[in-house]
Amino acid sequence: MDWVLDLDIPYLTVYALSTENVISRTGAELEVLFDLYVEGLRELLENERIYSNRVQVRIAGHKELLPSRVLSAIEAAEKGTADHDGCVFTICLAYGSREEILKAVRSIAEDYAAGEISLEQIDQASISDRLYTAGLPDPDLIIRTSGEERISNFLLWQAAYSELYFTDVFWPSFSKADFYTAIESYQNRRRRFGE
Repeated sequence: MDWVLDLDIPYLTVYALSTENVISRTGAELEVLFDLYVEGLRELLENERIYSNRVQVRIAGHKELLPSRVLSAIEAAEKGTADHDGCVFTICLAYGSREEILKAVRSIAEDYAAGEISLEQIDQASISDRLYTAGLPDPDLIIRTSGEERISNFLLWQAAYSELYFTDVFWPSFSKADFYTAIESYQNRRRRFGE
């Protein structure tokens, strides 16, 4: 977050927990992760830089899969920073892009069946507006650490024209220099947006 703020980047989204991990991990593993998320969200609310930089905290994901203590921490973080107009920091928790798209399509189908929208009103914007990331711009750059060269069900709809940067560095070791290398790589690219 400090690196993003130093560069005046207006949006930062991180992938913290996939829906697949919520479903496949054991109860004990998940409980440890849930405790970490609660602690991390509370620490955000106590961080002076969140307030001095007016960082807005948002959580994106299938929140119904999360326990009440995590939901309470999410609510506190989102409400406590709701009026902030600086960088938007989105944390994807219990997030899966296919599930996100499916949920948006079902919502559109329900509205269509109820006669609330016409077939002609169903467009890219109507889908984007129903995603967990509604109101946020699509990402310009997606950085994938740990040597994996895939996006792992992360922002599939939103990443249509994103620049991708892959690094062999694992996340805990990802340094400011690594971040700046990714930013420099992005700056040296010519965005084509499908052209």
